[in-house]
Amino acid sequence: MTNDTTTTPDSTASDSTTPAGTTAGGVPGQATTPGPAPRQITPPEDRYGTELAFLAAHDSGPRPPGWLLTPRAVVTFVMGSAGDALSLPKGARPGAGVPRRLVIEQKFVGERALVERCVVTLAGERGLLLVGEPGTAKSTLSELLSAAVCGTSGLTVQGTAGTTEDQLKYGWNYALLLAQGPTEQALVPSPVLTAMTRGAVARVEEVTRCLPEVQDALVSLLSERRIAVPELAGGDGAQVHAAPGFTLIATANLRDKGVSEMSAALKRRFNFETVGPIGDVDAETALVRRQSRAAVERVGAAYQVDDAVLEALVTAFRDLRDGRSVEGWEVERPSTVMSTAEAVSVAGSLGLAAAYFPGDRDVLSLLPGHLLGVVRKDDPADAARLLGYWDGPVRRRAEQGSATWRALWDLRSVLES
Repeated sequence: MTNDTTTTPDSTASDSTTPAGTTAGGVPGQATTPGPAPRQITPPEDRYGTELAFLAAHDSGPRPPGWLLTPRAVVTFVMGSAGDALSLPKGARPGAGVPRRLVIEQKFVGERALVERCVVTLAGERGLLLVGEPGTAKSTLSELLSAAVCGTSGLTVQGTAGTTEDQLKYGWNYALLLAQGPTEQALVPSPVLTAMTRGAVARVEEVTRCLPEVQDALVSLLSERRIAVPELAGGDGAQVHAAPGFTLIATANLRDKGVSEMSAALKRRFNFETVGPIGDVDAETALVRRQSRAAVERVGAAYQVDDAVLEALVTAFRDLRDGRSVEGWEVERPSTVMSTAEAVSVAGSLGLAAAYFPGDRDVLSLLPGHLLGVVRKDDPADAARLLGYWDGPVRRRAEQGSATWRALWDLRSVLES
């Protein structure tokens, strides 16, 4: 998550389940009314369905072909209404359950100008490539944009070394293929092909992890806006053309740039936007607090990580990420990306430890061990860099009288084990 642009709050889980054979009140032996299956993560189009319906009624300006919202409303959906309640204009008729006044939640922490550029790219039906370090909310931003533009973020292909061209184009129902031969009924469209026929937004995650020959399938698709189906030659289905509104959002990690470098031809089909770390420490701390609190409360526990611990956590992450402390002291960077997403993960772990093992240990005392786990992900030798950070900024802050950093300095021995 992050960015001079970065992350967004994670989705909340749906209602908890009840044991089989009991009612919602827990009475054994009585049948229950089936409800929606619980989900760990709710897609943005479902979680923020009320906001999307409200914004569709709120802004009646021109919409690009196939868009559910105006470009301005898409930016408002992603960036929020700055705490102000928006009011529907007179005569607007929202759907059932949609209020006439609503505060739009900020879902992405970063520069509004970046989001506006992304929206303009999509409005021009040009491919959008979000690049950046891991954990900078590229996927979150692509989900939010696609949900706001076309109502779904689910038309997605996950790029891996095993991704095939069929997953970007189409496959076959082999039972029907054997019984009927190649027919339109036997064709199984990929998420990208489905987006083309609907005039929707398709998403390709980690495009640079796909093999070059798979990436090349996107070149003609983005330039010609059609997919040929040679097996159906001579029929109406031999060419599938993109409906107005179709476009594609891809993401790529800068750390994976050398896995399968994109060709110059493919790069030209995209507008590149870089999603970087969150620039403001207060904004990053607030995001870490909000998301870690949501993770703990999702399991029905109380959140017991105080602000002093969160501030120390975020400060340590930012110092190690930037290679310089807020005071200007030099810090040796670990090779691991100290992203906001990792900070949220650590804060969530601290909150769960406090909830499940109350009173066993002070939450702050758990922080050094979790930081050590993060920095050793890519290179075990980075443990020495974290120890150097303790001997530098942590010690200096302790000597300046900070109780929190004094406690952390006293825990230095944890990093030597």
